[in-house]
Amino acid sequence: MKQALEQIQKSADELIAAAQSVAQVEELRVRFLGKKGELTAILKQMGKLSPEERPVVGALANEVREAITQDITARTKELQEAQLQQRLLEETMDVTLPGERPVQGKRHPFEKVLRELKEIFLGMGFDVVSGPEVELDHYNFEMLNMPKSHPARDTQDTFYITENVLLRTQTSPMQIRTMEKTKPPIRIICPGRVYRSDAVDATHSPIFHQIEGLVVDENVTFSDLKGTLEMFIKKLYGEGTRVRFRPHHFPYTEPSAEMDMSCFKCGGKGCSLCKGEGWIEILGCGMVHPKVLENCGIDPEKYSGFAFGVGLERIVMMRYGIDDMRLLYENDLRFLKQF
Repeated sequence: MKQALEQIQKSADELIAAAQSVAQVEELRVRFLGKKGELTAILKQMGKLSPEERPVVGALANEVREAITQDITARTKELQEAQLQQRLLEETMDVTLPGERPVQGKRHPFEKVLRELKEIFLGMGFDVVSGPEVELDHYNFEMLNMPKSHPARDTQDTFYITENVLLRTQTSPMQIRTMEKTKPPIRIICPGRVYRSDAVDATHSPIFHQIEGLVVDENVTFSDLKGTLEMFIKKLYGEGTRVRFRPHHFPYTEPSAEMDMSCFKCGGKGCSLCKGEGWIEILGCGMVHPKVLENCGIDPEKYSGFAFGVGLERIVMMRYGIDDMRLLYENDLRFLKQF
């Protein structure tokens, strides 16, 4: 048994010295010192020795274990140091080289214009609210004075999930939800994505963005609507911009109007942008229909209000002279870097 212990130590010394990685050293540790290792196997046979031989063999076994452990520790340290030196050599960095400026991203044209619009309305005392894009028919149509039989529904190609659940076609449902939960005075804007089953072309998309506004209080009149929207347009396009209102019909406002602004490119003289008319249609608006107020539990005899809605894509395209809406969604860096 003494010879076997000496042979184990000799074999371990040679193999550990020849190991080329920390993993190989660990394998040798398990081979010689593990629970099923060679040294452990020898020690299990000590019961066969005489009482006089056991202390001698036990002491030798401890010496062999200690020697192998020291060899493993020393070789592991050597290999780890060699690995570190190799990494330092491979990862050496020339600190004298000039640095590279990190690529800095920019805000998307949508986000830039949306932030500007929010600042304008926040400055006029409005709050910004948001809500679900998957909406109930109850909020998207019925509470807005558009029951299932209303012809206005035919003009909105809606994505229905079920008979009563749909992708919202406008952000108006958040006006309804706000009026249900909040007592007047109310002054909010509702920006967000909306969905309609439109074919994709230069001016249409099944996904687009709207910003709708709502004011409800005592003694709110159409002149308040005109003043608010005129200030909004002047803040956005300059003090020299003029606006005009044309009668229109929306089921949720009465009276209703379309608002035009003087062409910012030609100043109203007529050009290719405004198709020679000098005016550009910008948004729809009107006084909140009494039925809508009543649906939300607001007394139309005491309170009145106005609402408006504008497409964010239209404003972005007009602001930057973009003639194809699809460019805003394609994420082409050649296009986005211009902004």
